[in-house]
Amino acid sequence: MQYAQVTLPNYSYVFNFESEFSHQPTRTWMSENWTLGFYYVGLYMVLIFGGQYLMQNRPRFELRGVLCLWNTALATFSIMGAVRTLPEFITTLTHHGIYNSVCIPSFIEMDKVSGFWTWMFVLSKLPELGDTIFIILRKQPLIFLHWYHHITVLLYSWFSYTEYTASARWFIVMNYCVHSLMYSYYALRAMGYSPPRQIAMVITSLQLLQMVVGCAVNFWARQLLQSNIKCHISERNIKLSLAMYFSYFVLFARFFYKAYLSGDRRKPKSRPANAEYPGIKSKVH
Repeated sequence: MQYAQVTLPNYSYVFNFESEFSHQPTRTWMSENWTLGFYYVGLYMVLIFGGQYLMQNRPRFELRGVLCLWNTALATFSIMGAVRTLPEFITTLTHHGIYNSVCIPSFIEMDKVSGFWTWMFVLSKLPELGDTIFIILRKQPLIFLHWYHHITVLLYSWFSYTEYTASARWFIVMNYCVHSLMYSYYALRAMGYSPPRQIAMVITSLQLLQMVVGCAVNFWARQLLQSNIKCHISERNIKLSLAMYFSYFVLFARFFYKAYLSGDRRKPKSRPANAEYPGIKSKVH
């Protein structure tokens, strides 16, 4: 697809691996292999419930050092992703407006930097399943929100990349930014620090806002398509994305209420010395 007069951000520095990125081979690979995600999800579910079964009569693993490294690595990756995708997002909004930001996938096809980090974002949803390994081995409560979120994000991201869904520009930037805060918070907790509980509430609130924005972007794109205005997103993708974001909103809102607002939460409870820390996935990570 050709775009006329697309304004690209003026990066102060471009890494070799970014400048050498070519989007065509990655799209071809994903188009041929995105359904592998279902096999990974199947294996993931076996590991979840099989792991819980194997661990039920075994002592928990601490894994604080490994958990610290894991969260620090994911925090660093997310921060890099946010820093490298935000310039293109802001440039598109300021120079071309909301329509281009939702309907024109130039962030993949024209911008090598943003294109590379979009590809990294999509691939990262597979190793992020590793979050659950720590929950299983440390015998932490595994709530439905956690594994449902991991599964659906992986499948949706891989499928959307095959279509170069233009609205993904919004979803990717929001996710990178929220994950930058979230995994940094987890890393600090794993290191033994105790950030104020309000930080966890802010992270949860940002995730809820992410779901609201995601639904709004999809509704707007759907209106454009119904008005016969060209927008590079399929009706099927909009339906899948709306279902996903709305279900996330309901689940995260329920979690927010139970974690921070319900009377039961405010009652003092005895917690084990190494109980998992609070936050958006407080009982998750």
